[in-house]
Amino acid sequence: MNNDRDNILRDRAIALARPPETTQSASGALEVLEFRLATERYAVESSYVEAVHRLKDLTPLPRTPAFILGVVNIHGRIVPVIDLKKFFGLPEQGLTDLHRIILIQGNDMELGLLADVALHVRYITPGTLQPSLPTLTGIRADYLKGIGAERLIVLDLQRILTDPRIIVNEEVEE
Repeated sequence: MNNDRDNILRDRAIALARPPETTQSASGALEVLEFRLATERYAVESSYVEAVHRLKDLTPLPRTPAFILGVVNIHGRIVPVIDLKKFFGLPEQGLTDLHRIILIQGNDMELGLLADVALHVRYITPGTLQPSLPTLTGIRADYLKGIGAERLIVLDLQRILTDPRIIVNEEVEE
């Protein structure tokens, strides 16, 4: 009896330790990191994501747009943090210990995106993405790659990273 239980537990452990099957990824599926902003679920292509970190030691920057929360030190690198809720005009709930910074790299730029909660990585088929919903207006619709199943909003990071409002290239004369 004890041997049967041990075999069942061993089989379960082997099954749980097996990497997830990604048959969709071989057929051109898009790997995305899903996260939450306010009450909506968003996703970005994981090819842009370097890491996800807890929000801590945020240093505010004076005289910057409201959507730039400040900078953080991540492993000795100073990274600006952008609050997409302010950028998109979503309701704000204040900062908590649950917030995460999604470290993004692309277009010779590195920045952090503030997320209420980082959920998980998943695969979506690009052909299943729908165009914008009527409820997504203004700036959010401008940076939309598409809407996936369960109203998952997939952002176009290429467009966000090339937005002139995000690129600060100002020199101060002394």
